[in-house]
Amino acid sequence: MTSNKKSKITINMMSSADKIAGQGVGSAYRELIRLLRTYNSETLDLTINKIFAKADITHYHTVDFLFYLQSFLSKKHIGRRIGYVHFLPETLDGSIMLPLPLFWIFKAYVKSFYRRMDQLVVVNPDFKQKLIDIGMEPERVSYIPNFVAKEQFYEIPIDEKPVIRKKYNIPDNRFLVVGTGQIQYRKGIDDFVALAKRNPDITFLWAGGFSFGRITGNYKHYKELVNNHPQNCIFTGIVSRDEIRSLCNIADLFLLPSYDELFPMSILEAASCGAPIMLRDLDLYHNILSEKYIPCQDIEEMDAQLKKVSKDRSLLKHFKEMSKDVAATYSEESLTKIWEDFYKEQAELVKY
Repeated sequence: MTSNKKSKITINMMSSADKIAGQGVGSAYRELIRLLRTYNSETLDLTINKIFAKADITHYHTVDFLFYLQSFLSKKHIGRRIGYVHFLPETLDGSIMLPLPLFWIFKAYVKSFYRRMDQLVVVNPDFKQKLIDIGMEPERVSYIPNFVAKEQFYEIPIDEKPVIRKKYNIPDNRFLVVGTGQIQYRKGIDDFVALAKRNPDITFLWAGGFSFGRITGNYKHYKELVNNHPQNCIFTGIVSRDEIRSLCNIADLFLLPSYDELFPMSILEAASCGAPIMLRDLDLYHNILSEKYIPCQDIEEMDAQLKKVSKDRSLLKHFKEMSKDVAATYSEESLTKIWEDFYKEQAELVKY
């Protein structure tokens, strides 16, 4: 092994997440790089996308084919292979649109990529079993949650909020529901728009777009939905993270009606901005968020809860405090040592 107790652990980060705007994978990747460079620079030495860099650990954030080929290099060269699991093969269903044989090949490739890793990191403990089912031994799967930086996602002063609302022509007293993420079926976009139709006295704003363009599943349908939305529904398209922060700050309620997720960065971003959160009550949220959000089983419950809290906003005070608890739990302070300890442990396992 190239490192010892006195030297830094060398980590080669491999990622193409920044090439596609508006997806959570890129946000999670950038947050981790910033965290390690800010708090762990004395113990960890990072390189980015160096195919032939010698390292104690090579950490794969995306499943690029070039990275797959790199994983076959000598362990003396690339060290311990770590795979960051931001999605599972089944979460691709309905998200991207490829010819069926090509889609099957891609899903098989993702499984093969994960099996190549010496260790996988999942952002939700519930997904350990799914990886075990595709051939990973339990001890080769670690859980480390997502997090967001307080310096980027935080509550802004009250006097700044009217300026942001004015930019989107939203009156100060108008109840605003905000959702963020890619426009695709699994995000529950159809329900988001249907709720807007049912509640014309509430403004619904979705920040996000078609990160994968025309290969987005059912692209024509969602393009039509965006182009012909209800008058009280706003689609911003893909925006910067600074704009996401602004929009989460002016939200009376953050709504993510997704059918399938791992651990959305969007939830942590909204929580860090103090927005009360409403979610489709997926089992995977129970461990990571406890009861710190408004749970809804379907669109009927979402509609009923929206009507209730929009008429009595005091009901949201409790969930605003719960969002602050979520932000504290998944803060950069709480994750700094977890990542450092993980890398130290992995570096000790490198054998030549």
